[in-house]
Amino acid sequence: MSTEFDRLVSIVAKLRAPDGCPWDREQTHRSIVDGLLDEAYEFLEALDECDDGMMREELGDILLQVVFHAQIASEEKRFTAEDVAKEISDKLIRRHPHVFGDDVVSGSGEVVRNWEAIKKTEKAERESALDGIPPKLPALFRAEKLQKRAARTGFDWKEIGPVLDKVEEEFREFREALDKGESPERVASELGDIMFSLVNVARHHGICAEDALRMSCNSFDKRFRHVENSIKESGREIKNVSLEEMDKYWNEGKTLS
Repeated sequence: MSTEFDRLVSIVAKLRAPDGCPWDREQTHRSIVDGLLDEAYEFLEALDECDDGMMREELGDILLQVVFHAQIASEEKRFTAEDVAKEISDKLIRRHPHVFGDDVVSGSGEVVRNWEAIKKTEKAERESALDGIPPKLPALFRAEKLQKRAARTGFDWKEIGPVLDKVEEEFREFREALDKGESPERVASELGDIMFSLVNVARHHGICAEDALRMSCNSFDKRFRHVENSIKESGREIKNVSLEEMDKYWNEGKTLS
């Protein structure tokens, strides 16, 4: 084989062959799709840990998912792994005329504008600026993408003040829904509005809301484990410890994270 990529493609083809692996032969696009998502999130974990070895491994697992899907399609005479590689290579060349052509750009901002302009000509069939954003994205990530797309049309506040005002407005509406005993669906809707507005705040500050929440989840995980370990070291069970004492251990954990 000329490259390790070719070797990987041949290995996956062998696994799917009649004399290959029974499990691999049974798989479909649908049956393995969760694996692609799982591996992507495992790569994010490796990235957060700054672990090069883990990053290399997880990127390999993601690549396996890509090749596996391409192999299934190849067996059905739809497309191949080579077609997939060609598609992205052609796209990169087409959308970087300042690198592979004669265009001149003044900086990364112009690169992004040119990219979007070229993309728009490629996706001329799209009717809305929001077309092409997958509904199954994680909700915070999808919210950010929806807001960014809308902002490109001019539908956006230019200053942070009105954005923060919107968060306060949505919180008031949420509290009113609670105080009035509104339906769970209405309360959930109002809570969603708060979260959507907070994503907008993050976006205006150049913060990825998904990353920010993931960091907070990681901090909570570490601090709560500290609470558990501290109580265990004292010879007690957590269910027998007061909230005040747990809060003391929690504050100790904040200094460790």
